[in-house]
Amino acid sequence: MADQDGMLSSGSRVKGTTIIKPILVGNTSRYFGKKREEDGHTHSWTVYVKPFHNEDMSVWVKKVQFKLHDSYPNPQRVITEPPFQVTESGWGEFEINVKIFFHDSSEKPVVTFHLLKLFHSDATGIVFKKHVVSEQYDEIIFNDPTVTMHQLLTGRGKISSSARQDAAHDYGELEEQTLERITAAQRKIEQEIADLRSRIQHSNTTLIPQLKAAVAQLPKTTAAPVLPVQAPVTPTTPAASQSSAGSAAPSA
Repeated sequence: MADQDGMLSSGSRVKGTTIIKPILVGNTSRYFGKKREEDGHTHSWTVYVKPFHNEDMSVWVKKVQFKLHDSYPNPQRVITEPPFQVTESGWGEFEINVKIFFHDSSEKPVVTFHLLKLFHSDATGIVFKKHVVSEQYDEIIFNDPTVTMHQLLTGRGKISSSARQDAAHDYGELEEQTLERITAAQRKIEQEIADLRSRIQHSNTTLIPQLKAAVAQLPKTTAAPVLPVQAPVTPTTPAASQSSAGSAAPSA
């Protein structure tokens, strides 16, 4: 049975079955070297969805919808065959909504997001480099898939030429290298922490006693004496003295 979009539809499901399909969602970008005069764009880029393993995911994926920034003409791009990707140009980074549809319409589409990356960045800011690859590993999990979907997921699809071209990375080796870098970074941090503790201990046992001894050898200063404060004396005015003498006239 098929629906209006030509997708298969099956109501019965394979109970107690879980099938996991690993995928990669990401983008590549290339710096032009300078801003393009006609539109101000600085990069060309490609956003994509591809299988983690070397397989033809079009066996079970009907189409992929990419929702670009509204400033692009026709921002909702629908790709119906591999490679499931969109190539454009621009000058800014933004989030892309990715919606994956399956051949069996009884299975709900899966929605994920990808932040388009155009620039390398480090602690000092943005670094312009010719080529950037930014991708993330994800998994589509089918719990109790329909009978039709189960057949598509477990069947062996033909490996397309695009799938072979996309399998440029050895992700097993990449994972091993990443773990080695993480382990080396962890060892470096542990060594830096040990060195810092050693310096602190040295300060507590050596520098602080030396500082205290130096302070103790400083000459002591004598405080200036404080003079007592006397209350001000109010002088007697001459007018007041004469008035008092005049009032004491002898009696007749």
